[in-house]
Amino acid sequence: MLAEIRAVAHRAYRWENPRERHRALVFMVRGILHRRQLRELYDFFHETEARRALYERNPFPLEQATRAFFYAGSTVRTRIDLIRDHYRFLEERLKSSDFIDLGLDREREIWRSSETDMEWRAYLKFVSGQRKEGLLSVTMDVDTVPLYQIIFWIERRGGTPTLVIGAMQGPNTEDAQGFVREMTKRAHRFRTKNLILYMTQAVARVLGVQRILAVSNAGYYANNHIRRDRKLKTDFGAFWEEAGGWETDDKRFYELPLTLPRKTMEEVPTRKRAVYRRRFAFLDEVDAEIDVRVKALLKS
Repeated sequence: MLAEIRAVAHRAYRWENPRERHRALVFMVRGILHRRQLRELYDFFHETEARRALYERNPFPLEQATRAFFYAGSTVRTRIDLIRDHYRFLEERLKSSDFIDLGLDREREIWRSSETDMEWRAYLKFVSGQRKEGLLSVTMDVDTVPLYQIIFWIERRGGTPTLVIGAMQGPNTEDAQGFVREMTKRAHRFRTKNLILYMTQAVARVLGVQRILAVSNAGYYANNHIRRDRKLKTDFGAFWEEAGGWETDDKRFYELPLTLPRKTMEEVPTRKRAVYRRRFAFLDEVDAEIDVRVKALLKS
């Protein structure tokens, strides 16, 4: 196991970079201290051909298990369990080639807009730079510029398949607010951060997930969403509640509905009903396309 820990350190980090080299050395020390638990994870990835193929080209699962990732207060034990749960769940449901590719930074498109003056789409992808918050992402971009991403993993909580949202990220462009406003107009005034959640819920339903949780402000693994004056840059809890979520007994998580609540036409002012009809038609089209595209990834 010691040789494997050393090999992973060389695969996962750029040794020519002093900071990366330091991280690699820290990983090796942690790996040695937890080598028995890491052996369990290593053995898990060598139980099947598909997992072995994924592990051979993805150096990060062992590294993720040793770092304070995913959510506040996670332990090596809980991280190993959720990593195994995630990959076991996807392997059971997805075709082998799609299962492997989605663990190797290769995308699967799940939606594309009919807009002709831009390339607006959404896809599933594991992004190694987002591995602190999860093991897979639903990403929406416009002309290859990321608009919103939800990063998540899937684990069994009390025996129930549960999609857990580790983070949601918005655009990191020079005119991010203008970018969001423009795309909100294109979505019939449906906020794009609500749209990425809507897409994630659609993916969860097709995969057979029975529950959705989202990390709260208290549960976020790091404090980079808090400014120096202790005010929130991003209030996760406020958004989860707006989206129909509620705080669980574990203050680190909110629970979200599997389907985003909608107003009925009777609840919508008459002057806005035309906009809402167009919005709901748009959302129904998004839902239907994700249903078809994600089902195409499933085993028959």
